[in-house]
Amino acid sequence: MPPRATPERKIFLIATEESGDRLGANLMKVLRQRLGGAVRFEGVGGRAMAREGLTSRFAIEELSIIGLAAVVKQLPKILRLIRETTAAVVEAQPDVLVIIDSPDFTHRVARRVRSRDPRIPIVDYVSPSVWAWRPGRARAMLTYVDHVLALLPFEPQAYVRLRGPPCSYVGHPLTEQLASLRPSPEEKARRDARPPVLLVLPGSRRSEIRHHMAVFGQALGRLNAEGVAFEPVLPTMPHLQQAIAEALTDWPVKPRVVVGEADKRAAFRIAHAALAKSGTVTLELALSGVPMVTAYQVGAIEAFILRRAIRVSSVILANLVIGEDVIPEFLQENCTPENLSRALRELLGESALRRKQTEAFAGIDRIMSTGNQPPSVRAADIVLATMQKSRNAH
Repeated sequence: MPPRATPERKIFLIATEESGDRLGANLMKVLRQRLGGAVRFEGVGGRAMAREGLTSRFAIEELSIIGLAAVVKQLPKILRLIRETTAAVVEAQPDVLVIIDSPDFTHRVARRVRSRDPRIPIVDYVSPSVWAWRPGRARAMLTYVDHVLALLPFEPQAYVRLRGPPCSYVGHPLTEQLASLRPSPEEKARRDARPPVLLVLPGSRRSEIRHHMAVFGQALGRLNAEGVAFEPVLPTMPHLQQAIAEALTDWPVKPRVVVGEADKRAAFRIAHAALAKSGTVTLELALSGVPMVTAYQVGAIEAFILRRAIRVSSVILANLVIGEDVIPEFLQENCTPENLSRALRELLGESALRRKQTEAFAGIDRIMSTGNQPPSVRAADIVLATMQKSRNAH
């Protein structure tokens, strides 16, 4: 008798942002290897997932909506896409549904799928920030998520504390990119040379650029007026180049603008210090060994909501991963040219603040380690185990 063919598995994935698209593509690659090619992918994704064979139900650009007013205006379309995606999942009857980040969209789909067909197992890749705000979400997720794949090492414990679904740390994709973040001997020599390279990182969204560029420019102006020597470098992406150029017109000190991911990483490798908007970039800088001052400003309404919602001592990811507030953060009304320039002056010299950060960053590899398994491999193994467990249960 000829050997029985392995039955084809059907996996439905939903990612609506570029970072989720990259995670989804790497996951698809490993799942195909694990299943010996006997797998069919369906769902929603971007260019990276398309290269791995996914035909997206809609272009993810349809959901790149920034700002409350824009969301309200586009609400009928967003709700329609949630309904259509839910119907597509239920109709496809996949062996597993993997939702990737973008909780405002993906979790609404997951809840509807669970109520319409409870047999479909659901894995959530990238935890929403339940440890920072709206902790009740973790308990609610228990009803529609079978397993959470966490990018940050402290998240599984948060789910235990908040009585959420099972959660496993699979590792952050940045830990697979350390070679591009760490300096060569020549780059290390530039990092330690004078004048020191100061990275300026105002954010990767237009709204963030609008909120941070003026105050960052004024902070650099103050440093310059005080006779502090530094070489400013501002990394950005092609689609933001114009917005950055316009915001730089009245800066007293003009930074060198570098465009694209490769040039950004090259700048990280020679940087002596950074002025950065709070976000994933703080983790990137910490892994690169670059001490930083961080800032964050939002509109008045958003600030009012966040103040009442945030449950953590720091909003800086690197501080949360390290478990200590080693990076100074200047939020809202504390985000002033005076405060930023004062902290930067300290950081650009040989200070206790700089030493404290450098020592803390030296231990971050150990904290974020996943052994010798890349995050996408750990993630794929849990997806397959969840799938198998569901098959056995039904």
